[in-house]
Amino acid sequence: MDLSLAGKTACIGGASQGIGLATAIALSQLGANCILLSRNEKRLQTAVAQLDRALGQQHRYVCVDFRDRRQVKAVADSLAKAGPIHILVNNSGGPAPGTLLAAKPEDFEEAIQGHLIASQLLVQAFVPGMASSGYGRIINILSTSVKVPIATLGVSTTVRWAMAGWAKVLATELAPRGITVNCILPGSTLTDRLEQLLEDTARRQQLPLEEVKKRAQDEIPMKRFASPEEIARAVAFLASPSAAYITGVYLQIDGGKTPVG
Repeated sequence: MDLSLAGKTACIGGASQGIGLATAIALSQLGANCILLSRNEKRLQTAVAQLDRALGQQHRYVCVDFRDRRQVKAVADSLAKAGPIHILVNNSGGPAPGTLLAAKPEDFEEAIQGHLIASQLLVQAFVPGMASSGYGRIINILSTSVKVPIATLGVSTTVRWAMAGWAKVLATELAPRGITVNCILPGSTLTDRLEQLLEDTARRQQLPLEEVKKRAQDEIPMKRFASPEEIARAVAFLASPSAAYITGVYLQIDGGKTPVG
């Protein structure tokens, strides 16, 4: 099975920590040159230092705020001019928890910009290079809320569904060019984001944090949360030559929690 990404360049969003960083590490281990995107330069510097260089890869980072449309476009165009980006991992931090009824219009605007519009700008800049080089993989990190909406994550669930529809149409458009588009749907994963959500639940329900964590794990058939590395391995496979005929899928990685359908 061919998993080698030697000679390929990957661009990973939200790569300074969590699933994004784990993905960058996994792709580097397969030989890819990685470009890490995030807002936090200090964390990016630390992240780049963790990437594998066994095959002589060159890794770097670019600071960018996905909520700033002009900044995203400028970065995307600059990267595209420097050479083809073969693998794009669209990943960004989720909106704050809360109900839809309490959400403000600007909450939706910021979330749509930071996820859908930023991803669209990156795709538009990188697809020509993918097509001309004969290799393209677009992988979107979403959420199992695409399958089962999460009431306490109203804005997040809404924008994830928008991303899922966008990705499906894009997969159809790009399939004739040999470019695949797939979505990863992580369940509860050990990241700072999960910790914040659990703390929010504990406050709302006036329960000890450890009790909230145990209840959440008990709802998962495997009785544990995922590690970022477990999500990253699936991303790495979809980025590889062996996944060339897989496109338009939503792959849930949740320890069996999400029901069929």
